[in-house]
Amino acid sequence: MGVSRAALSQHLKALEQRLDVRLLHRTTRDMSLTEEGQRLFDALQGALASVERALAEPSGLIRINTSRVAAQALLEPHLAEFLARYPRLRVELVLADGFSNIVADGMDAGIRLGESLDEHMVAVPITPMVRMAVVGSPGYFERHGTPAEPADLMRHNCLAYRFTSSGAIDRWSFTSPDAEGRTIVLEPQGNAVFNDDESMLRAALQGVGLVKHLDLCMRQHLASGALVRVLQPWCAPFPGFFLYVPSRAQMPAKIRALMDFLVEKRAALQ
Repeated sequence: MGVSRAALSQHLKALEQRLDVRLLHRTTRDMSLTEEGQRLFDALQGALASVERALAEPSGLIRINTSRVAAQALLEPHLAEFLARYPRLRVELVLADGFSNIVADGMDAGIRLGESLDEHMVAVPITPMVRMAVVGSPGYFERHGTPAEPADLMRHNCLAYRFTSSGAIDRWSFTSPDAEGRTIVLEPQGNAVFNDDESMLRAALQGVGLVKHLDLCMRQHLASGALVRVLQPWCAPFPGFFLYVPSRAQMPAKIRALMDFLVEKRAALQ
């Protein structure tokens, strides 16, 4: 229980004084319940069991700070199933591209890529390793050809993404597939800039140009052939998304339920 024998004895004596009744028979070697102590124990058992059940059942509001990409790929597709499984839970999604201090912001949990996590947070992987993917429509490649290496992108219409948190353009980073592992960074110079990944993907599907985005978010389009992947050897894997919480100690049942659910769904992404 994490309570010393001496401390427990003091608590029991204080309870006896407050109730003005002896609850235990004490000797130097043994203790046993008095008749009054047994009656109190029997009366409280049902109440304590009710408290344990209430605390064990996931309930209440879960406030989750997450990037829009993570919400679209990992939460929204399974939200109905999660809430049906735990009918006493409510979920509030707070979408933000910048990293959130979940304690200061009053959040219960956050979801971010592993490379952006605070080292002091407790983090659980909810996706496998991920890669960035450069993609375009089959029609685009028929008209403009296929790049064989990052330098070829200078001759292509590369659509840009602007971060809403910082206003910076997301630069395209590549790692050479040879033993040297050289890093090459380019700034996309296309005819359109977006601050929403879904809008950017729709432009790519229409054949406007190439985009670079997480492969996890384009699985359906790649599987159907609506988008074609290029430069895959130049896109190295990196840690995927993590659910992060302030502490494992005395974790509420609602947070444990969310964590277990997202880990369960991770298997489908392998």
